[in-house]
Amino acid sequence: MSDAVAQGLARLFERHRLVFWSDRQRELRGDFEALALDGVEKLELSNNEFGLKHRLLREQPEQKFLLYREGPQPDDPHNWLLDLQLAHGEFSADQVSIWLSELGLGREFEEVTRACTPFFRSAQRRRGLKSMLEADDGPAQAREKMVAVCAGSAPRIDSVVEALLEELAADGDAKARLISRCGLEEFLWERMERHYGYRSGEPGVRDFAIGLFKFCYAEAVGGEAGSGGEGFRREAEVFFKRWKDSRQHADSFMKLSEMCAEVLGVEQDLAARDFRDLLEVDYFRLIDQKIIGDLARTVEERTANAGEVSSWIRSRRQGPWHEEYCHLYAAIRHAARFMQALTEAELEMISLAEGVERYCGAWYRIDQLYRKFVFHARAAGQASLLDGLHEEIENRYSNQFLLPLGDRFSEFVDATDWWGASDICAQSEFFTHWVAPFLQKGNRICVIISDALRYESAEELARRIRSEDRYAAELEPALSMLPSYTQLGMAALLPHKALEIAANDSGAVLVDGRSSQGTANRKAILQQAVGERATALLADKVMVMTGPDCRAWVQRHDLIYVYHNRIDATGDKRDSEALVFKAVEDTFDELILLMKKLAGANVNNLLVTADHGFLYQHRPIDESDFSAGEPIGREVLVRNRRFVLGRGLSPSLSLHTFKSARLGLRGDVEIQLPRSINRLRRRGAGSRFVHGGATLQEVVVPVIRVNKKRRSDVRQVDVEVLGDSGGRITSGQLAVRMYQAQPVTDKARPRVLRAGIFDATGQRISDSHEFAFDIRSDNPRERELAVRFVLSRGADEANGQDVFLRLEEKVAGTSHYKEYKSLRYIMQRSFTTDFDF
Repeated sequence: MSDAVAQGLARLFERHRLVFWSDRQRELRGDFEALALDGVEKLELSNNEFGLKHRLLREQPEQKFLLYREGPQPDDPHNWLLDLQLAHGEFSADQVSIWLSELGLGREFEEVTRACTPFFRSAQRRRGLKSMLEADDGPAQAREKMVAVCAGSAPRIDSVVEALLEELAADGDAKARLISRCGLEEFLWERMERHYGYRSGEPGVRDFAIGLFKFCYAEAVGGEAGSGGEGFRREAEVFFKRWKDSRQHADSFMKLSEMCAEVLGVEQDLAARDFRDLLEVDYFRLIDQKIIGDLARTVEERTANAGEVSSWIRSRRQGPWHEEYCHLYAAIRHAARFMQALTEAELEMISLAEGVERYCGAWYRIDQLYRKFVFHARAAGQASLLDGLHEEIENRYSNQFLLPLGDRFSEFVDATDWWGASDICAQSEFFTHWVAPFLQKGNRICVIISDALRYESAEELARRIRSEDRYAAELEPALSMLPSYTQLGMAALLPHKALEIAANDSGAVLVDGRSSQGTANRKAILQQAVGERATALLADKVMVMTGPDCRAWVQRHDLIYVYHNRIDATGDKRDSEALVFKAVEDTFDELILLMKKLAGANVNNLLVTADHGFLYQHRPIDESDFSAGEPIGREVLVRNRRFVLGRGLSPSLSLHTFKSARLGLRGDVEIQLPRSINRLRRRGAGSRFVHGGATLQEVVVPVIRVNKKRRSDVRQVDVEVLGDSGGRITSGQLAVRMYQAQPVTDKARPRVLRAGIFDATGQRISDSHEFAFDIRSDNPRERELAVRFVLSRGADEANGQDVFLRLEEKVAGTSHYKEYKSLRYIMQRSFTTDFDF
């Protein structure tokens, strides 16, 4: 304030030697005492007028004086200095005048200033108001901006309300109390009524929040707003949806949603509703819980198909609680697909080879969907919501898939004279069939061996690789060695003439008479076969290399074997076997990073394979799943859950028995495997994750050919708005259907768009929606998406004009959006649409 006083006085002293300052309200003594003007002497008038008059006129006739009087002036007959006061300048400055001067406001703002004196007493608030004021603002606009200053928000009613709701969510009321203390409360609630239709006998932020939630929920489910929700307009719904969808206000929205749900009795209301009527409503966490519970029962009871379930779940993806419940939704989606795939599966085969072919063509999908269901159900951390569905999936997987498939395939395992399947490459031929052709052409080749990466997991990995820009991946099956355990599978992938299981209790495998245990021995075998430019290394060691070191290492070699072990290391331990499906997901990420690192070091040709697959059942194994027979023989060398090595092993009806030669091995070690999916009892070992036997899940191993291309080969799907441009909008809403033109594939990526209706000036006049177009279905009808836009009051000003439905896409790596598509409409609303009935 002192600056404003000083500036006003300085202007007066440019024209007058004497300036009289009357502080009638006794408010400005501090400013007077603090004031310092060059060449001006300050004097206070306090019953000393006669003496001062002599000084002013006779003693110092050239000196400039500031004459300050506190309180009212004396009557003219008693004012000894009246003649001087009339002849010279007078500074009339009460507190309000100074504030108006400081803010550059005219006398028309005096009433506002006097009514809201507590607001102006703060220099910080005055500065905030001054920064918002515009030249054409009137008293009403000033009040709006004063409210915004108190709320610490932008000078718009929606921003003020957002700030007050955020404070309410934090259990505070300082901003609301400041608005009241500054005399702005009545004005605020008048504006709230004008903009949103909010009326209440006891207006308040909490009362407004409850009424807003009640109104919008009733609008969404077709109910009645009831007490506390009367009077709200469409504008309130537009505000609510934008506030709900704002990342900035997500926490405050969710906290107030919880509070309002309890006050409004939402849980009791939801109990009687069909979840299908709630799919587009995401105002309360309880709605997601209701939908998840009912969806799980629907899938369990098989009263909806997988396409319907996927569509319902897709409609929940933009909700505030989707991230919290995404694993539960994913588990239900995969459960529905699992049920459908199992129903469609015909688990019949006429030979061992056909069994392998049909597994690679379709049956693997059931294992994959089971894995995805278990992974997401476990990752959700709220398994109780899926108890019934989990039990149903486990029963069906074990009794309708694993057991009958294992039993049937076991018949052909028994019948084979020589372990193999026509048209399916044997694992023992891996090097000659897949690796040697690269070396013969003088091309560098890298082989990544991921322990226990079974075929169904590799199929998903191949899809993920193909979704990467410039990467191609082709998946083929191979038939693993028997028993399907690590030492034998790893040895079979090396160049060799003969493989032999060591006749001791180590389970080690000899490659042409040489031990194949450990990376060092495998490297030596590779170098013996192809020369010094062959090497082997653990994946962890490759990943810690710097870029230059990795490129130099690759440059020195033509053949590289890299060993990765996440799945088997997790599943083979009793304490961690329940985490094996999480290990599969981690493996996908790790292998893609590994491939990218090698590609960055100039490895363009990659093969990804595994030593064996595995069986896994998430729930504890039933007693019936253990083999009734026990291995007996002259010499039992190794005993595992799924295989036995020894000599002179006694035949058993519950066990397959093989000589080494029948399995393509040298030596006299005999092998026994439990039939179908049975396990052997073994103290201290896990029983849910097993391998070594002869089920399709264990013996069908993947080989993925990976190649990096020179040019980009990915694109995003196209999105269209169904219906012609140029249509008319005649009500307070606009319903449209959006269409994803192509299904998402490995090379056709999803597209995320934001949509809203805008006027010709670029102002949004509706609520806003964000959509992820990531549908993989080949059925065009399943790629349609219905959406309803609610118009704001701003649409009234565009009546009779062109407006635009604009689809926008985020610019990668920024917070900015660019236009993707725009459709023109004509706003043609009747005046009756302005009324709420």
